[in-house]
Amino acid sequence: MRDIKLVEVRSEIAAGTRGASLGIDALKIASLDKKSDFFTQFEPINIPDANNYLWKGNKFPHAKYIDGVYQVLKNVYSTIESLRLEKKFPIVLAGDHSTAAGTIMGIKAAHPEKSLGVIWIDAHADLHTPLTTPSGNMHGMPLAMVSQLDNADCQINQPTEDTLLFWEKIKKIGGDFPKINPKDIVFISVRDTEKPEQFLMEKFGIRNFTTEEVRKQGVKRIAEQALEILKSCDQIYISFDVDSLDSSISVGTGTPVPNGLTVQEAIELNAELIKDKRVCCWEIVEVNPTLDSENTMAEAAFEVLEVTTKSLVDNF
Repeated sequence: MRDIKLVEVRSEIAAGTRGASLGIDALKIASLDKKSDFFTQFEPINIPDANNYLWKGNKFPHAKYIDGVYQVLKNVYSTIESLRLEKKFPIVLAGDHSTAAGTIMGIKAAHPEKSLGVIWIDAHADLHTPLTTPSGNMHGMPLAMVSQLDNADCQINQPTEDTLLFWEKIKKIGGDFPKINPKDIVFISVRDTEKPEQFLMEKFGIRNFTTEEVRKQGVKRIAEQALEILKSCDQIYISFDVDSLDSSISVGTGTPVPNGLTVQEAIELNAELIKDKRVCCWEIVEVNPTLDSENTMAEAAFEVLEVTTKSLVDNF
């Protein structure tokens, strides 16, 4: 039996729209509507956020609220490290996607000798840095943080000295070394990227299984191939951003993109991937109920959460 620990991170300072901090409670409301006892089964850990930084105003245009993001990532990192040292399996419910960097840092800190692969199910590559970001929103940067990438080859911004100091501090949380090798990232359904991200994807040969491929080959075959790419990794972390779902479904998220996965595809994909014994943590992010009057996004996301957790329990 996997010893599952539910981890709640209500951070939203790295998103472009407000409201992702409410996503966890929207998932809980969805579970009540479905008459599910899911949230009675696990004692959650609530990680302190830094959403109060939003009231202070942003001083870092190329890495918005980076001072607060740094605090949150440290909090996530230390919690996940402790859980992994205790051999717990964290299921992380988070607001904005930047906090996934803290999750990865924590996994790596607990077992630095083990190589870590990442399956990133998302509409976006999240490989931007303060040097390349078009928006300054740090939920587009977590994979660059944990790979210790600056991507100076594609620099378009001139971040302030303070910004770069915080960026260096973030990259060093959990140790001054890359927590993952970018070659050990697999994307699924990524379809909204900018040139600096495409440059890194090509440079490191990062495989992206498109929505079309998922549909053509079937979920099982895609899962097999994704896990095969990571065959040399000792551990695997799966991050599921709800904007990987098609924009017809993912209205309740900050950055919806057309041509995404169906709810059924997302359910089957996560449930299949999590059967691999190397998977040590699963995360779901970016539900924003303020953009969704019917809570349909959270209901779909909760279905993914419940079935994936069941698959984890059943296949141990």
